[in-house]
Amino acid sequence: MRKRIRAGDHDAFGELFDAYARSVYNHAYRLAGEWTVAEDVVSLTFLDAWRLREKLDEDGGSLRPWLLGIATNVTRNTRRAARRHAAAVARIPRGEPLDDFADEVAGRIDDAAQLALVRGAFAKLRRAEREVLALCVWGGLDYAAAAEALGVPVGTVRSRLSRARTKLAKYTELPQIYGQMRGDRITAVGPLREGNR
Repeated sequence: MRKRIRAGDHDAFGELFDAYARSVYNHAYRLAGEWTVAEDVVSLTFLDAWRLREKLDEDGGSLRPWLLGIATNVTRNTRRAARRHAAAVARIPRGEPLDDFADEVAGRIDDAAQLALVRGAFAKLRRAEREVLALCVWGGLDYAAAAEALGVPVGTVRSRLSRARTKLAKYTELPQIYGQMRGDRITAVGPLREGNR
């Protein structure tokens, strides 16, 4: 077996792995105390064993002591590297904690949904109603100024604005469903009705 491993026989190395992987794992686990580290040590041990195969004595008995010696060194190096990594991470200055922005994001999503609803409702109005609404509500003109801008009587501006507001209220109404609605809290699930089926 030793001669085959020294010669780089892949099958012999596979047999070596099958015979001693569990033993190497148990040894590494006892040294490291962590199963994830032990799994890494097994991989690195057999990688080093393959790399060091030509230094293996041709004469001798079991290969277990050779592998456990390699595993001991690999575990030592792995733990040393982990300590260095932890020390390096500890030296990194801690950043300032970030403010929770979840409420802001939720507010923006709600605003976008409300704006889409209003835009849709505004698009459903007749052109004349949209014009009066834009002049009086968004433009800040009074009835007389809006009437002058549109070239219509003041009464027409009042009636168009009244119709536009009524329609907007209707088009922007949220459907009444079970669940939490804007500004109120109601039961999330409606009552079940039992009966004959």
